[in-house]
Amino acid sequence: MCGIVGYVGKQNTVDVVIDGLRRLEYRGYDSSGIAMVADGAIVCAKKAGKLANLESELDTMQVPEATTGIGHTRWATHGMPSDRNAHPHTSKDGSVAIIHNGIIENFAQLRTELENDGIEFASDTDTEVVAHLLGRILPAVGDLTEAMRATCERLEGAFTLLAVSKDHPDTVVGARRNSPLVVGVGENEYFMGSDVSAFIAHTKDAIELGQDQIVTITPQGVSVTNFDGTPSQGRAFQVDWDITAAEKGGFDSFMLKEIAEQPQAVADTLRGRVGENGEIVLDEVRMSDQDFRDIDKVFIVACGTSYHAGLVTKYAIEHWTRIPCEVELASEFRYRDPVLDRSTMVIAISQSGETMDTLMALRHAKDQKARVLSISNTVGSTIPRESHAVLYTRAGLEVAVASTKAFLTQLAACYLVGLHLAQVRGIKYADEVASVLRELVATPEKIDSLLEKMEEVRDLARQFSACQRVLFIGRHVGYPVALEGALKLKELAYMHAEGFAAGELKHGPISLIDDGTPVVAIVPSPRGRSLLHDKIVSNIQEVKARGATVIAICEEGDHIAATHADHVIFTPQSPTLLAPLLTAVPMQVFACELASALGHDIDQPRNLAKSVTVE
Repeated sequence: MCGIVGYVGKQNTVDVVIDGLRRLEYRGYDSSGIAMVADGAIVCAKKAGKLANLESELDTMQVPEATTGIGHTRWATHGMPSDRNAHPHTSKDGSVAIIHNGIIENFAQLRTELENDGIEFASDTDTEVVAHLLGRILPAVGDLTEAMRATCERLEGAFTLLAVSKDHPDTVVGARRNSPLVVGVGENEYFMGSDVSAFIAHTKDAIELGQDQIVTITPQGVSVTNFDGTPSQGRAFQVDWDITAAEKGGFDSFMLKEIAEQPQAVADTLRGRVGENGEIVLDEVRMSDQDFRDIDKVFIVACGTSYHAGLVTKYAIEHWTRIPCEVELASEFRYRDPVLDRSTMVIAISQSGETMDTLMALRHAKDQKARVLSISNTVGSTIPRESHAVLYTRAGLEVAVASTKAFLTQLAACYLVGLHLAQVRGIKYADEVASVLRELVATPEKIDSLLEKMEEVRDLARQFSACQRVLFIGRHVGYPVALEGALKLKELAYMHAEGFAAGELKHGPISLIDDGTPVVAIVPSPRGRSLLHDKIVSNIQEVKARGATVIAICEEGDHIAATHADHVIFTPQSPTLLAPLLTAVPMQVFACELASALGHDIDQPRNLAKSVTVE
C-alpha cells in the first residue's frame, strides 16, 4: 500500500525524497510526509491529502540542508487521513523518526504498555508504537541497526519500516516482513523504496531483500542482516526499464498511456516463450514435466482485476487440459480450508508480486504440499520468490491504480500456462498448440488496430456520464470480462456498476432494468460458438424489452447482434477463448473517459492504492 523512500548520499534530501514520493504516490495519497536529519536534529513535515500539500508546506518552511532522510505516502489503515496521522512518526523525545508500510497486529497491547509507562500518543496509528519502542531501545543499545532488530522482535504483523536518528546522521535503517522493500545502489549514495520507481531517476542498480531482513545504508555502503542478527545479503539485479516509463509521455493520464501500451506489453509477454521445438518456456521453473503431469486439480487465487483474469483462465485450462480448475478470491482461500495435496497446482496471480491476501493464500497452499506457479509483473517480488515456478508478464511499470495492461498481460501469461499444461500432459498435439500460439501472437496487432477506433467509445462514455448505473452482461469468457468492465467503472467513476452472467438476468438482476438503463453486452463470436451467441442475443432482446439502452461489444461482421443493439463497438475477429484480450479494451477506455467527464482523478481514484500489502 503505502509508498516509502529512504536516502543517504550527497544530494539534497528533499529533492530526492519528494521526487521518489511523486513516483510512488500511486501507492497511497491520503497524506504524505518527510523526515530529515539536519544540524543534530530530526526535521519533519507532513500533510494530509495529495503530495502537493506537502510540497506547499515545505515551501513555507526554512528547510535545512540535509543528505539523509525518509519519506512516505500513506494509504490509511489505522486512523483517518489527517495531518496528525500522517507519517513520519517520532519518538517521545523527537530523536527518532519512523515510516511504515503494513499493519502492526499487536499494536494495541504495545500501545497500552507504552501508555502505562507514561508515553502520550500524538496519533491514532499503529505505526507510532514503533517510533516509541525504537526511541526507548536505542539509548540502551547505542546502534540504530541493533535497536531496529530489537524492536522488530516485539512486532507482529506485516511491515516495512524505515528509521532515522538524530544521533546517527548518515544512516537509514530499514526492516521488512511480508511487505516490499528494495535498495537502490548509486555512487556514494544509496536509496530505499517500496519499489524501484522510487529511485529509477538516479540508478538502475538494485538489491532485493529477503523475508525478515534488516538493511542499513550509509554513504559507505549497504549491509544486510537477518532478524536474528546473522549476516546476509540481498540479490542484486538491474532494472530493465528507464525513467520514461514512469512519466506520462504526452498522455493526459498514466491510465491512457498504459492502455496505449497494451499491444507492446502483450507482445513482450509472449516474446521468447516458445522454444525451438515448439515447447512453451516458463521463466523460472522448479517443477519437472512429471510434476505437471501429476497435477489432477488446479486452483487459481487472486484479487480484483487479477481474479477476473483467473476466471477467464479457468475456461481455457479446463477446455485445453480437461483438468478441473477452481478460481478463488485469495482473501477467502485459506479461511475455508480448501482440499489440497501434492497433486494440486495453485496459480497465484499478482501484478505487484506483493499482494498480501495472495501471498498468504500461496503460503497456505505450500503448507498443504501443493505446487505453486505464480504470474507477476515484478521481478524479485515475494510471491515469485516463494513459488515453485513463475511466469513474468513483462508489462513494464503500471502506475495507474486501475489495472489495464496488467490485466491483458496476465491473460496472455495464463494462456501460456494452460497451453504448457496441455502440452506436457499430451492432451493437445503440437500443431494444435501451435495454432493457438499463432492466434495469440497475432493479438497485439489486433489490439493496436482496435485502439485506433476508440474515439467512438469516448463519445459514448461522455453520453452516459450522467447515468446512475451501468450493467454489464456476458456469457462464457464474456462473463469475467463483464465483471472487469463493472470494476473499472466502480474504481474510476464511483458509480453503481455490476457485471452479471447473462443467463442469470432472469433469476433476479433483470429487476434493475428500467427505461434508459445502460447495459453493456459482451457478445461471443457467432463463428464456432453459435449457441452462446444466440443465447446472449436473446438476453439483449430481454433487456431491450424492458427499456434498456444496449451497447454491444461484438466482433466485426456480427450483424445480428448489431441489429438488436442501440450502440455497437466492433472488435477484430478472434477465437472465443482469446477474445477477452480484445473485448476488455473498449471497457477500459469507456470507464476512463466517463470518469474524466465527471472530473475524477483517473490515476488516483479515491480510497484505492495500487499494491495492497495488507490483509
